[in-house]
Formats: sequence, C-alpha cells, structure tokens
Amino acid sequence: MTKAFTRRLFLAASLSGVAGAALANAPAVSLRPKLRPEKGRVAPGAEALVDAANLGGRVTFSVMDVDSGLILEGRGGREGQPPASVTKAVTALYALETLGAGYRFATRLLATGPVQNGVLAGDLILAGGGDPTLDTDALAALAAELKRKGVRAVKGRFRVWGGALPFERVIDPSQPEHVGYNPSISGLNLNFNRVHFEWKRGGDGYSVSMDARSKSYRPAVTIARMAIARRKGPVYTYRDGGDHDAWTVASAALGNGGARWLPVRKPEAYAGEVFMTLARSHGIELTQGEPPRAAPGGTALAVHRSAPLTEVLRDMLKYSNNLTAELVGMTATAQRTGRAQSLSASAREMSRWARSGLGMEGAALVDHSGLGETSRLSAEAMARALVRVHDAGELAPILKDITLRDANGRPDKDHPITVRAKTGTLYFVSSLAGYMTVPDGTEMAFAIFAANGARRRQINPRAAGRPPGAASWNARAKTLQQDLIERWSAVYGG
Repeated sequence: MTKAFTRRLFLAASLSGVAGAALANAPAVSLRPKLRPEKGRVAPGAEALVDAANLGGRVTFSVMDVDSGLILEGRGGREGQPPASVTKAVTALYALETLGAGYRFATRLLATGPVQNGVLAGDLILAGGGDPTLDTDALAALAAELKRKGVRAVKGRFRVWGGALPFERVIDPSQPEHVGYNPSISGLNLNFNRVHFEWKRGGDGYSVSMDARSKSYRPAVTIARMAIARRKGPVYTYRDGGDHDAWTVASAALGNGGARWLPVRKPEAYAGEVFMTLARSHGIELTQGEPPRAAPGGTALAVHRSAPLTEVLRDMLKYSNNLTAELVGMTATAQRTGRAQSLSASAREMSRWARSGLGMEGAALVDHSGLGETSRLSAEAMARALVRVHDAGELAPILKDITLRDANGRPDKDHPITVRAKTGTLYFVSSLAGYMTVPDGTEMAFAIFAANGARRRQINPRAAGRPPGAASWNARAKTLQQDLIERWSAVYGG
C-alpha cells in the first residue's frame, strides 16, 4: 500500500523540484509542470493514490487552473456522482445570484385590526418568511416588541402562517425518522425544526422533557411528546399523534441521562406554541385559531429580520445545515419563478439554472442540501463552475477553511497549502470541492467525488448507528483528498 503523500513528502518533493517525466498517469491537458528529470522524491501518480485508498466504487476528480480555466488533471471528470453536501455550494451560488448578498428573511407579527387601549381588536398572525435561522430568542424578541407596542390583550385569535413555502414532511424519505438533520420544511421554521429531548434517571425511573431551548430560553412544549418503552430496540419510534409528534424511546438505550435533538414534523404548530408561551410571560394571553388559508394581510406590529444572506450562507457551508440549504434554495426559486414550489420542483429549477447559468453540464439535483443520494453532478462541471464564479469573489470567502494534516494525521495549521472548500459526506460517499492555493501563489479549483454504490446498497436502513466499515472508508477517502491536493500542488504549483 502506497504511503499517504503527507506534508513531509510534499516539502521534499517541492524542494527537490518535482520530476514530471517520472509521474505516472500524466494529465491529458496540462499547463505544468515543465517536464524535466530530477533526482529525489517525486509526487505519487494519481492512479497509485486512488488504488492505495482502496475505496471501491468510483473515484472521479477534476482540477483546473483558475486563471486560464484549463484542466490540469482529471479522472472520470464528466461522470455523474452523488455530490452530497457539495450541493450546498451550488445552492449558495443560486441564492446569491437570485436573492442578492444582502437579502434578509422576515418573520412578522401582523394585526388584522387596530390596537385600542392596549387591546388588539382583531387577529394576531405570526407569519413566517422562510427564515432558516429563526430561533426561540428571536420569537422572544417579537413577543417583547409586541408588549412595547402597548398590546396587553388580543380580542381575536392567534393564527400561524407558514405558507410562504410548501410544507415538506422530510427532506429525504430514505433517512431514519429520528435524525435531526432530516426535519420537516415549512415557511415558518424554529430552531432548525428540532426539539430538545432530555432524560434523567431518578429513584422512580426516568424523567423526560421536551423543550425549544435556545441561548436564553427553554420553553417546554407539548407539540412533541416522548414515552419510554421497555425494549432493547429500535431506539426510537415515531407516529403522527394528530395534534403532536408522538415519540417513544427504548429504555435500554438511555443509561443514566442524556439529551439529543429530534426533528419536528409540525413546524408551524411548534413555532406557534412557543410564541404563545413567550407572549404569556409578558401577560398577553392568546387563543389559538385556525391558520390563514392564504397569505395574510394586516399591519406589521413587529418584524424580525435574519442576518444578511451572505452570513446565513457562510454558516450553512460551515455547519452543513440541510434545512438552511433547502429553505434558501426554495426561497430563491420562488423569487425566480414568481411562485413557491415543492422541494423537488425547486431542485429541478436550480439544476436548470446550474446547467445554463454556470455551464454545469449534466447537473441533476434532487434537493438543495445534497442529502438525497440520487443527485448527480460531475467533478468537471463542479470545477468549471468554481472557475467561472471565482472573479466575482462571492463564494470563496464564505467557504470553509480546510486544515490539512501532517505526517502523523494531526491538523497542521502551518501547512503550506491553503484550502477553502465544501465537504460532503454520506455513508460510503465523500466529496470535496473548492479552491486551493499553493506556496507560489498558484490557485486552482478542484472537485473530488468518491462513491461506493454497492456498499451503500448493503446498508440496513432500520439498523441503528453507523454501518460497518463506513468510518474507515470515510477516513481513507479524506486521506485520498489530501493526497491528491498535495500532488497537484507539487506537480502544478511551479
């Protein structure tokens, strides 16, 4: 098995002057290196690195010179692969072009009547605007603003509207029911549509709580309820309880105590219940009413606005939040087409835009987050898009800094190659795409996609935990990514 091409080897190869003639698997199109024999170590060939990773399935990549746009090296670059969360980089570009970097999502409290002597003579409506970052603290600020406006009581009903975007029960139906990264979608979303479940063992058994906690608040909720079941497995079960999410958890899995976030399947009711609790803390009692059937009108008593889109996208790319990606993408589609569309229809619209607007030939995305494994994108299309948008300077600054590792596998903050990129991970799928800058200042755009479909098909969707072999496969994929990056730096970096 070939040794990983670590920084130590990178430095040796760079100092000795990499020998192009000794390199295996020379690229079909190349700007560098000047072919000249040298003594000393050389960069391992790309095929040798792929073979050493032993990932099976398909490994494809493309690396391009940012200045000229020429392909420096590629392997199966035009083959469609599941891009996983690299999709979010495409979504970011789609949203930036459509909505603009300064776009802010708005969540409003609307009054359908006048406020007289502290009494709202009409309905109060909590109207969502697709904000992916709305949290309990933001709802608390809206409730406090309502009080500052002099409202002490509401004569009408309290209604909640999430129709700015279509409701989607899940992002990807193939995922386990209990995973927090696969919540429901609505035009009104709270705490990334997750509820906090906590349990503690006591003398009389377990006590459990479900709340909508944030930095400053922990309001209890009844919209999501948990029951402990005497069993070993499955760990969680879910059913629609009508007016609530009904969960059970296996007692054998609990231990002495712990906590986790669970997905919310009734996002509008969740946000509504939390707001009613927060309003009550200000002495404002609200009576629940039916949701509006159409986009509500009225006077805005209070408005919460998100951070500018650039900041929302930076966090989305850093933390790879799926809900944010879907809401941002669906909002952009609604802006482009003039109407809200389903997740799948919006993904098709974004795919059309990627093909026509970014030249991403063959792009076929089923969502905006990359959670769906049937999305397809080629490494060459991704690298070309990165070259195309480079000079605009909007994407690179919000990509994540990727810290490469030293010969011992430890993060190396002093590594001579800098990388800003988006990662993507599903079981037996690993991707990385972005920009790399080598010591002489040469900048390249690259995309690396690896997927083992046979291993994915063997996964038992009902089994708890990570599939056997997935962790080691992912580790080898990450090592291959760094090995290729270091190879390209040594060979094409001057």
